[in-house]
Amino acid sequence: MTADLEQPAAARNADAAWQDDVRAGARHVRDLAALPLSPAERAAAQDAAAAHKVRVPKPYLELIDWDDPNDPIRAQVIPSPQELVATEGELEDPIGDHAFSPVPRLTHRHADRVLLFPTYQCAVYCRFCFRKESLTAIGRGYTREALEPALAYIAGHEEIREVILTGGDPLSLPDKALAEIRARIEAIPHVRLLRIHTRVPVALPSRITPGLVAALQGRLMVTVVTHFNHPRELTAEAEAACRTMRQSGFVLLNQSVLLKGVNDRVEVLEELCRELMYRLGVKPYYLHHGDLARGMAHRRTTIAEGQVLVAELRARVSGVCNPTYVIDLPDGGGKVPLGSSHVEGQDGDTWRIRGQDGKTREYKEVVG
Repeated sequence: MTADLEQPAAARNADAAWQDDVRAGARHVRDLAALPLSPAERAAAQDAAAAHKVRVPKPYLELIDWDDPNDPIRAQVIPSPQELVATEGELEDPIGDHAFSPVPRLTHRHADRVLLFPTYQCAVYCRFCFRKESLTAIGRGYTREALEPALAYIAGHEEIREVILTGGDPLSLPDKALAEIRARIEAIPHVRLLRIHTRVPVALPSRITPGLVAALQGRLMVTVVTHFNHPRELTAEAEAACRTMRQSGFVLLNQSVLLKGVNDRVEVLEELCRELMYRLGVKPYYLHHGDLARGMAHRRTTIAEGQVLVAELRARVSGVCNPTYVIDLPDGGGKVPLGSSHVEGQDGDTWRIRGQDGKTREYKEVVG
């Protein structure tokens, strides 16, 4: 058999592997019945799942220690009744996506870059997601026609240098769709870099195939921003997926969310950040303070707790292993470091923080 005939077979096998991982996982609220939950847990989880989609691929499900009710993997993807408790101050659109969307499927908050939403579907639905309400309400996948207004907008704004594929998870799309999107973007001369935000290398590493990599390669520089939150997610399969992307020339960064009960201990962050850099070759980029997504007060720390953690982390690991602790301010204030240069003052649980646009906004902590 020639190499030309072998390659399509190999590609088909790779596609089958990740699709099997999706099918063998939890794909709907009804799949919770097959998980080792108590009857009370199952009933509560089903109520919460009605407010936000459930999808967990098989490789990520297999990381859960079902004997531990506080398991950090479980906490990220299994619905909790606490999600149904909306606390005053939480927001439907925590970072102001809608106000900065001049056309459908695009957000233009910063001058030189835009967010492009090719799909509103994910390979895994995280319970803490700041877009959880939009993803559950919209539920639309990729079509060429849906992206036309956004691509025309990018072509008409020469200040845009960077297009960020987000969603939804762009790497949940088929290779053909990714190649089409990449080709359309790289045909716009002023765009220089394609950035992809994804949880696929964490929850569905089998999706990182040679075909996926080829679909994203072209004129543009490619940066993949992964989303590892806990050292237990750093599996051999995730390591291999990151190696494939790194050896293909992609720049790999990671952004984590600071989550109470998941990674809010310095020992956990130390192991996560060190192993991301030293083992996976992924630079810790951002550590996000928990956004004001509704029903997530039980997973948010205070800002002061986060500042103590990152100060301890900086004392323990190399600068190349240190993420920047940031908050994505409401009303489109953008990501700003939670350091003294941006914190103007505090009155009880209300902070005054200067955004990237120079405006000072009040941020009232909502903690469970």
